[in-house]
Amino acid sequence: MAPTPEPGATRSRFGLEVVLVLGVSLGESAVYSLLRIIDRLTRPEPLSAQVTQMNTSVAAERPWLDLAYQLASLAFPLVPVLLALYLLWLAAGPPAWPGDVPGVRPWRRLGFDLTRPGWDVGWGFLIAAAIGIPGLGFYLLSREIGINTNVVPANLEQNWWTVPVYLLAAAMNGILEEVLMLGYFFLRFRQVGWSWAAILVVSAVVRGGYHLYQGFGGFAGNLIMGIAFGLLYLRWKRVGPLVVAHTLLDVVAFVGYAVVAPRVDWL
Repeated sequence: MAPTPEPGATRSRFGLEVVLVLGVSLGESAVYSLLRIIDRLTRPEPLSAQVTQMNTSVAAERPWLDLAYQLASLAFPLVPVLLALYLLWLAAGPPAWPGDVPGVRPWRRLGFDLTRPGWDVGWGFLIAAAIGIPGLGFYLLSREIGINTNVVPANLEQNWWTVPVYLLAAAMNGILEEVLMLGYFFLRFRQVGWSWAAILVVSAVVRGGYHLYQGFGGFAGNLIMGIAFGLLYLRWKRVGPLVVAHTLLDVVAFVGYAVVAPRVDWL
């Protein structure tokens, strides 16, 4: 039987674990996002004249193959979420806050379960409403003053599966970002010994970082969102309503853009 590691060794292992999980998921995205913004800033045209496309077709002329590509691109980003939950199951670690129960299933420990569906959905709608309208205004302002690209979030060819894929993409983003950057990140780095303030700030900076490819407005907006979501998670210790809120925000961004953009000239 292997010897029980000393507390210091356990903290080092947990810290390395988080770095590796982020390194194959959102941390990797943050690095590529940084390279992307360097590329954009070194082009002759200003940021406001550049376009960021999301949810793009890969094989538009073959809808069945395009659908397969889209589903694969939605499934694989969720593997790091499963990995994080698996690692929490293998090594629960000590309680990270009062009321934290290491012995329960890891998804329940993070509040990513169906024990309070009405509460999660209700608060999710309220959070999305509170953030969505100011967020749209901030995006339009940042684009107008030249610190952000023109983001086009819906670029799939029209097929029977287009809207369902947008909905799945929104859910994937909500699960990936909130379970990792709030639940897993906050729990593990609290076990490492970080203060709540440090955890909150670093998590928000990483969140802003992997949106930097959109421009400095995308970075700032998501940094602020990360702080707000982090404070709510510290209050509730539950990612459920934040997953719902994030999903709803992306549903409006993806589906709403596809419906509204052809009819207006300000998006």
